[in-house]
Amino acid sequence: MTVPPEVQPTSNGATSMRTDRCGTLRVADVGRTVTVCGWVAKRREHGEHLAFIDVRDYTGIVQCVVPGTIDVRSEYVVAVEGTVRLRPEGTVNPDLPTGEVELGDCTVALLNAAEPPPFPVDDRVDVDEVIRLKHRFVDLRRPTMQANLRLRAKVNGAMRAAMDRQGFVEVETPLLWAPTPEGAREFAVPSRLHHGSCYVLPQSPQLAKQLLMVAGVDRYYQIARCLRDEDLRADRQFEFTQLDIEASFVSQEDILEFVSEAVLDAAEAATGERPGPVPRMTWAEALDRYGTDKPDIRFGMELVDLTEVFAATGFRAFAAPCVKAIVLEGGASSSRSRLDALTDRAKALGAKGLAWFKVVEGGGGGTDVDSPVAKFLSDEEKAGLVATTGAAVGDLVLTVADEYRLTCHVLGALRVELGGRPVSEGPYRYLWVVDFPLFDGVDDAGNPVAAHHPFTMPHPDDIDRLDSDPASVRSQAYDLVLNGWELGSGSVRVHRADIQSRIFTALGISDEEAASRFGFLLGAFRFGAPPHAGFAVGLDRLVAIFAGEDNIREVIAFPKTQSGWDPMTDAPKPLAPAALRDLGLQPIPKLD
Repeated sequence: MTVPPEVQPTSNGATSMRTDRCGTLRVADVGRTVTVCGWVAKRREHGEHLAFIDVRDYTGIVQCVVPGTIDVRSEYVVAVEGTVRLRPEGTVNPDLPTGEVELGDCTVALLNAAEPPPFPVDDRVDVDEVIRLKHRFVDLRRPTMQANLRLRAKVNGAMRAAMDRQGFVEVETPLLWAPTPEGAREFAVPSRLHHGSCYVLPQSPQLAKQLLMVAGVDRYYQIARCLRDEDLRADRQFEFTQLDIEASFVSQEDILEFVSEAVLDAAEAATGERPGPVPRMTWAEALDRYGTDKPDIRFGMELVDLTEVFAATGFRAFAAPCVKAIVLEGGASSSRSRLDALTDRAKALGAKGLAWFKVVEGGGGGTDVDSPVAKFLSDEEKAGLVATTGAAVGDLVLTVADEYRLTCHVLGALRVELGGRPVSEGPYRYLWVVDFPLFDGVDDAGNPVAAHHPFTMPHPDDIDRLDSDPASVRSQAYDLVLNGWELGSGSVRVHRADIQSRIFTALGISDEEAASRFGFLLGAFRFGAPPHAGFAVGLDRLVAIFAGEDNIREVIAFPKTQSGWDPMTDAPKPLAPAALRDLGLQPIPKLD
């Protein structure tokens, strides 16, 4: 074991302990004397005269042959100098990019010792997630995690380059902000200087970027950190990152083009292939065909409308405003227990029940259906069910009858559960969903509820119905969907005071409440707000899909568990009494 190596000057005058990275050495390097630095992945000794150590950095592993014995252990930090040579015949490792070469006649400098790691630093062993997160600094050494973080950086870089190329300017917006009307719970930051008052951490830069449009920035973007105090799941963390954009003097078509360019650039950078143009579908069509506004279009099993087939039915369960079905190919072999489980699932989703029909061979070479409810249907209705759904012998037809939205919701969820695949599994199928409703439901006072936010511009063809029939008004809002995950959403913003006033009136927001909640934005609009629109792409979700991960925690350096806990730092923690006094706070017991 030698002393640590001297720092050597490089060709450009900089200094470095190493000449090469571990995973980059190849046959073309044979004969070179090199120095690599990294962590000991494995040590093997052949008697007293020869030792092998595998040294790892983020680029990969190289085998180093050391004369004599060597006292290093797993995860020791070392610098190794040796000569690149071909591995002896019969010892080539085809599983390693460096498997044809090794470093011979090596001298090893110990840079730092290490305790035994809590789990093997490779991708072959499954480790409990809490243990992984508690020792995240070790977990991140694993090849998959290294690749995920570098993939994330590559995607971010492609996004930035696309926005720069399209004339956008990167502007950073505040992390300490005022409470906003965006719907999700916010993280509060108590003020030391203003006891009793709080900042909030931004759910998004929404209002700030609109103010930048008033300020004449024209085209803004930011790789923005956002925070929402919401329950966590596979595609949601307290902290998340988005490509956030806003532009002036543009239409919806412009925004869709800007975002498509950036997303397709990112896909090409991540996968080496550029997807084709992104198709689009209206919100109404997505709901009707797939039962959801974020459809996974990688597979069929679309919803089929049977309302007309059963318009005059005597079967009371089908005497509903809407009757729809999905077809599970080959599903007629399903056991009764599975069919009962599907029925229970439909009920859990809100349906009154689920009618199933096995398509079987009928007399005369035709088809028939086998179902507990078949006896309540006429021959014409049974034939119409088979013909309309296009089901063949051996298929299973699952039918729900209820209000339109509920019917679509239930069958859409069953469709994904029965025919779906992991979100990260190819192919990558992007979809723009456009023409969302401006309002979605009503509140306890009977006022419409904004489907997006109260600054979304109505569809130009529907503005005349804003006062008389607000529920029918479409918005200029749009979502980008990938493999069934919503990547992001955006809209054309309201910039005219008269339209904004009509929307506030429809929402039941008085002038006083509007001034209190949105005064600084509305005040800015009086000084000349240009027409503007924007969007935000969730980068955690996008990178997770490219990385082949079904949970965004795998592409975030330091995520929280599903309960919002950080096992590494044990956050959140109580503040010290002195810190509470500085903030003017006093903890109170949690109420049951």
